[in-house]
Amino acid sequence: MQDEKQNKRGGMSPMVKWTAKDSVFIDLFRIKKNLLKLYQTLHPEDTEVTEDSLKDVTIKNILTDNLYNDLGFIVGNRLLILVEAQSTWTMNILVRVLLYLAQSYHEYFLSTGQNYYKSKKVEMPKPEIYVIFTGERVHKPETISLSKEFFAGEEIDLEIKAKVIYESDSDDIINQYIIFCKVFNEQTRQHGMTSEAVEETIRICRDRDILREYLSERKKEVLTIMKFLFDQEEVMEMYVRDERNEAARERDRETAAWLIKMGKLSLEEISIGLPSLSIDELKKLEAEIMQPV
Repeated sequence: MQDEKQNKRGGMSPMVKWTAKDSVFIDLFRIKKNLLKLYQTLHPEDTEVTEDSLKDVTIKNILTDNLYNDLGFIVGNRLLILVEAQSTWTMNILVRVLLYLAQSYHEYFLSTGQNYYKSKKVEMPKPEIYVIFTGERVHKPETISLSKEFFAGEEIDLEIKAKVIYESDSDDIINQYIIFCKVFNEQTRQHGMTSEAVEETIRICRDRDILREYLSERKKEVLTIMKFLFDQEEVMEMYVRDERNEAARERDRETAAWLIKMGKLSLEEISIGLPSLSIDELKKLEAEIMQPV
């Protein structure tokens, strides 16, 4: 109850909770006042919109452990989908958007009780798709499309287009988020994936009036989210190292098998040339090779 009162005093939506599948992107715009600022940045002409006009339809990643920075919400007859493209640019994000859009409409029809198998034409909100690119812009397009990027611009039966948003000189909440990401990337280059990098990112952004209110009110949550992100990256790096080591060991086993069949070198000599394999492993390999068929 005390936390709820504190949230209301701070102007935040009550009962905002962080889960392990969230990111700063999702946590930032789950807060209605921030989502309203985002919408007003995209549609400054809509002066009648209020926080109550926004319906969050972000798809929850219940079938995956991945961190996806995808956001969906409905305003009137608009379905807005925003995805974050981080420092590594890939056009595969259009495929992600396509699948996200299909799932969003599926859930929309379920929530509105519409049956698209019946003859009555369903009503559906008009899609608007945005890609927020938080890396450095080098000859990146203003818009991207499925037909152009995957089918050489041919006319196809299905089209997906997305507007790409880059860092600009504006002071809107989207641009502030992009700057926050760039400050964070710079701090991780200096301090590595550490709590110090997050602390410095928060300090620098608050000093520069970048997401100041959010970072002040949600500092603990941001630290927790980033710590989880670090853990995920460390696990992935360990997995990649293990996969590479296993691949290298398999190559060494194939080389050792060939040398054993040649019969020119002793197991001790092979072990010196292939240190990833122990004498005991070589003996087992030799027994497998020499076993009568």
